[in-house]
Amino acid sequence: MMANDDLMSALTVLQTVTPPVIPSDAHVMTVEIEWPAGSPGTPPHRHPGGPAFGYVVEGEMLFELEGQAPRVVKAGEAFWEPGGDVIHYSDANNRVDAALRFVVTMMCKPSEPMLVLVEEEELRLRADARVPA
Repeated sequence: MMANDDLMSALTVLQTVTPPVIPSDAHVMTVEIEWPAGSPGTPPHRHPGGPAFGYVVEGEMLFELEGQAPRVVKAGEAFWEPGGDVIHYSDANNRVDAALRFVVTMMCKPSEPMLVLVEEEELRLRADARVPA
């Protein structure tokens, strides 16, 4: 049996967050996504029914959420988004010479979709909520 000290030395905390309320009947989905070199990634979208938590396995992601400056998330680093009405603008591959691979666990209310693309008109109306790089 593993001793507590051995267990604790094997753990590395990647992120600690306080997400919005997660319903007790939430659906949970974990996916692996791989974008080729230079890929723009998923178009602007949101996770209306709950938060999403991710980990970059390989490469670098250009990550941008509404209200936050774009940032690069590298292999071995974690990211998250609160879901709800917040727009996720970018999960693009930041590298033109290597693939990007990441894992995301999404949670949502049973009646809500996991992911919804944002229409161009809404992007235009909410442009002032984006933070420049």
